[in-house]
Amino acid sequence: MTQIYKVLAVLLEYPRKELVENWDEMRQLVSELPNLEDEDKSKLTDFIAWASALPLTKFQAKYVDSFDMTAENSLYLTYHLFDEQDRERGPALIELTELYKSTGFEISDGELPDYLPLILEYVSTMDDAESAHAFLKQTAQAADIIASNLEKNASPYAPLVRVVESHGLLADIAA
Repeated sequence: MTQIYKVLAVLLEYPRKELVENWDEMRQLVSELPNLEDEDKSKLTDFIAWASALPLTKFQAKYVDSFDMTAENSLYLTYHLFDEQDRERGPALIELTELYKSTGFEISDGELPDYLPLILEYVSTMDDAESAHAFLKQTAQAADIIASNLEKNASPYAPLVRVVESHGLLADIAA
């Protein structure tokens, strides 16, 4: 079940040549994801259909436009949970970094620990779906804010973030 989080992490990262060269593999992987609701599969396949129709440079430009040029769409979750000058944001980032270190998960590329694709990558390493859902529950509020902002602009990324949010909300249902 945690394989869905790896897929979401890849789709929400800055688009790279390796991704666009492997759309068929990604489609196959999504179609074979176990225990994934049809609605969520449809959101992923629709996104892949949209993205795979674009040349890499246009796909990258759309990503930058969606996330880097509009602060309200930032994939850094603490941005949405704390005021920019909030003193609690720093300790939250440190706590998340320490959690990663304690489990042997390494942050690459100097990325901040609250970057949504990085969080999804971390969750994909968890052994069971229950732990993954419990961890993602902490992201649901920020994911809702990001998805709502993306939906205002009819962004094709919005459904992906909604899938992340819904998996965090599953922790409430399972409890």
